Amino acid sequence: MDFLMSGLAACGACVFTNPLEVVKTRMQLQGELRAPGTYQRHYRNVFHAFITIGKVDGLAALQKGLAPALLYQFLMNGIRLGTYGLAEAGGYLHTAEGTLSPVRSAASGALAGMMGAYLGSPIYMVKTHLQAQAASEIAVGHQYKHQGMFQALTEIGQKHGLVGLWRGAMGCLPRVIVGSSTQLCTFSSTKDLISQWESWKVALVAAMVSGIAVVLAMTPFDVASTRLYNQPTDAQGKGLVYRGILDALLQTARTEGIFGMYKGIGASYFRLGPHTVLSLFFWDQLRSLYYTYTK
Repeated sequence: MDFLMSGLAACGACVFTNPLEVVKTRMQLQGELRAPGTYQRHYRNVFHAFITIGKVDGLAALQKGLAPALLYQFLMNGIRLGTYGLAEAGGYLHTAEGTLSPVRSAASGALAGMMGAYLGSPIYMVKTHLQAQAASEIAVGHQYKHQGMFQALTEIGQKHGLVGLWRGAMGCLPRVIVGSSTQLCTFSSTKDLISQWESWKVALVAAMVSGIAVVLAMTPFDVASTRLYNQPTDAQGKGLVYRGILDALLQTARTEGIFGMYKGIGASYFRLGPHTVLSLFFWDQLRSLYYTYTK
């Protein structure tokens, strides 16, 4: 039941934050491996990106990739939050004195995140491809011509097999390890610190603090992961631009500078902040309701 509640909480958050994911993906791909000032900036900031996409691609484009996004959130966060919830309920995250152990909390969050992210990697790759698709005048990054999630998964599977479907999976793991351990550790620690408040306020404040920490820690890995997934491939399904996550980080830093590694941080904040708040808030409230009515 923990897995189902976790997946539903993440899907609920995803419906509201997917437009920000579209904006974030395009801003991260804009000016890829180009020195600052040498390319046209179609998206100047989060708000300008919203207006531009809505005007050129149509308002429906702001929900591009919603189907794989929902499926990924259900799979990834169902496993991630569900596993973490079981560890928390079993008392594995607390010391003998009953206090929360930050080390155990971070390790559990990282392990749970790795499991969910690896299994959901093909869905995330297709989501990235679909969200990057745009009209030629505002297109950024490599443009795949998928017609939808199932067509994309079938085509990639037929052309490149299982290896092609899980391309970039290892590259996404550092992103998820950093993000998941930071998110779940800060969420639990903050809840522990302010546990004298009313329950829903505790969950909301803990989620807000967690969202800030996640954005700061995760953005460079998120940029690299997006580019790894979206790069063009050869006939064998091997990436033509990056060899892996470290190569993507180094190439980005070398050609675009440190700010290149934080491209789309505004969109990441507006997306990750609300998504973290909503998903952890929904998760905490669903668990409370479930345990209340099953006692």
